[in-house]
Amino acid sequence: PARFPNLLVNGAGGIAVGMATNIPSHNLGEVIDATLAVMDDPAISVEEIMRVMPGPDFPTAGIILGRTGIRQAYETGRGSILIRGRVATEDMRQSREALIVTEIPYQVNKSVMIEKMAELVREKRIEGISDIRDESDRNGMRVVIELKRDAVPDVVLNQLYRFTPLQSSFGCNFVALHGGKPELTGLIPILKAFISFREEVVTRRARFLLNKARDRAHILVGLAVAVANVDDVIRLIRAAPDPTTAREQLMARDWPAKDVAPLIALIDDPRHKINDDGTFRLSDEQARAILALTLSRLTALGRNEIGDELNGLGKDIEDFLDILRSRERVQAIAREELIAVKEQFSTPRLTTIDDAAGDFEDEDLIAREDMVVTVTHGGYIKRVPLSAYRAQKRGGKGRSGMATRDEDFVTRLFVANTHAPVLFFSSLGQVYKLKVWRLPVAEPQGKGRALINMLPLDAGERITSIVPLPEDEAEWDAHDVMFATSTGGVRRNKLSACVPRTTLGKRVMEFDDDKQSIIGVELLSGEHDDVLLTTARGQCVRFRAGDIRVFGGDGTTGTSTGNRGISLAEGDQVISMSVLRHVDATPAEREAYLKQSSAIRRAATGEDAESDADLEDASEEAEEAGGAVALSEERYVEMGAAEQFVLTLTELGYGKRSSSYEFRISNRGGKGIKATDQRKTREIGNLVAAFPVEDADQIMLISDGAQLIRVPVAGIRFTSRASKGVRVFKTAPGEKVVSVERISEPESDGEDEAAPE
Repeated sequence: PARFPNLLVNGAGGIAVGMATNIPSHNLGEVIDATLAVMDDPAISVEEIMRVMPGPDFPTAGIILGRTGIRQAYETGRGSILIRGRVATEDMRQSREALIVTEIPYQVNKSVMIEKMAELVREKRIEGISDIRDESDRNGMRVVIELKRDAVPDVVLNQLYRFTPLQSSFGCNFVALHGGKPELTGLIPILKAFISFREEVVTRRARFLLNKARDRAHILVGLAVAVANVDDVIRLIRAAPDPTTAREQLMARDWPAKDVAPLIALIDDPRHKINDDGTFRLSDEQARAILALTLSRLTALGRNEIGDELNGLGKDIEDFLDILRSRERVQAIAREELIAVKEQFSTPRLTTIDDAAGDFEDEDLIAREDMVVTVTHGGYIKRVPLSAYRAQKRGGKGRSGMATRDEDFVTRLFVANTHAPVLFFSSLGQVYKLKVWRLPVAEPQGKGRALINMLPLDAGERITSIVPLPEDEAEWDAHDVMFATSTGGVRRNKLSACVPRTTLGKRVMEFDDDKQSIIGVELLSGEHDDVLLTTARGQCVRFRAGDIRVFGGDGTTGTSTGNRGISLAEGDQVISMSVLRHVDATPAEREAYLKQSSAIRRAATGEDAESDADLEDASEEAEEAGGAVALSEERYVEMGAAEQFVLTLTELGYGKRSSSYEFRISNRGGKGIKATDQRKTREIGNLVAAFPVEDADQIMLISDGAQLIRVPVAGIRFTSRASKGVRVFKTAPGEKVVSVERISEPESDGEDEAAPE
């Protein structure tokens, strides 16, 4: 009988008529620990057992991914366990890397696995591998997968996991015979059945040894009686004509037994009964043993040996009886025997369990890369590697960005990492989420794919705003979301409350009429941000984000229409919303800073002074607040460190950078101040964008003629808020700029800047 749970330790697998079983192997020491735990607490849970027996232990080692499948198999008898081979990365010659496979999943044939890898490389389903070779020897397994110089090891490895047997699943089916009937059972019933089996083995063994000891003691009692009456026994045997008669006469006579009475009492055998007169009758077995007795046993030494053996058997019988009377003794013996097996045969676990890995998703196969995502007026979307666009000097003609139909043109562009989630805000106030890598990849001239085929949009619903989110979800709680509508409405929500958890999207805003739409969505980092709304006809208003109350703090989104952000003239609409850092500065300080910084900048660059209409506005505001002031050097430096520059661009390609101090803070809901030279609207066109930039930034502009240009921000002149600016993008007759996007820390091709026009 097995002294350990062999069904679990060595596993089992097979198919019969109408049933099958597939039980993985486990570590001997862990299985015994689990068995002992069940003996200590029959009501123990699977979770508690998994603390001492975390999962299967395969002879080929490998890595088990997660514990969900293990727990399911242990609880229900069925489950799927994912197993990966063990792979390390090594540096090779010529700055190359290699993946080294040292362990493979259970029941995976190494040769078949290598052939599958080679086949996928030939079919170009897996790219980045230059060579595969088997270097296994008597010291262990070693499969070398050399990578190409530009390959990303993690991406190639995840492709191998997905498409080859380097990752495989083990389907558990705990079917076993119990009581002669097949049963699908979990881990605890198996351990309890083994414990019951071991208790039965210990009990039956004790009963067997008890009977054997009693039989031997029965013979020894007869020999002891014969030795005590040796003279009479010898005379009886010598007088008997044959052995049968001698045996019968030995059995028929009452023999004095006072000398052996203590031994008979020690044996406690019902067959050993002393008569009232102190005599004892021999049984057939005892008589035969006496006749077979050798003369040497009649010596004093022989008599002592019989007595010693009887004493030993008496103690054994007493112990066996105690075992049979006590279940605690039975369990203790079973426990001791299990511990003895563990101490003698237990080995360290080979298979490790990786809780962090779990199942990989499709995005684990995608390398992290910055992508330019473009969307057309007709609802087509695509992504193109940012590296496909080279930086050009200001005033260049750009390059063809997308092949579009005559009535379609590009309206939106942004740059995001392939693993970043993107929110799509629709004209109906709905929000959807996709990862960048799920968007169709195409060449710069490619058309892309219709968003209606990627998002569950209703009839008449269109995407009006797209916002890339931080890749790390933990960062979402630190942000709020500010919505702005084309009619001047604003609304503030918790970011985490806006992100949809299903593919059906989420309602985030209601509209008063069909003319309203979401034109911008920005992430806020706190109460100290300012919001800048800009209209197509050149009006803008800047107000504190803290003036707008937050929706979604209780985890709900809410769908109200929000608050009034800016009052619009008839026919005007909001085209841009930006977030600026809030700086506490008086109107007089802003005026003084603007004059001083403008003078320093003109002296450094030799530029002519632009229109001072904005400075006049600041002067009037300063006079109302008490007159101009002189800034200390320390205050000037402090304000300079907090200064931002707002880039504004028009439909006909004119742009400028203006100090954030020129955009004074006012109450939300007002008509605002000028953001461009409204007298020259016919020359420069309406505004299409306004947002803060840094010197190191570059911007991407797209026209409705599908032309795209990438321009360094440093080449765009600083001018006053109410000026027209300089030409940034030379548009063709009838062509208009429809989208502008900032690109941080771009790569440049080294071309020189063009002189300002």
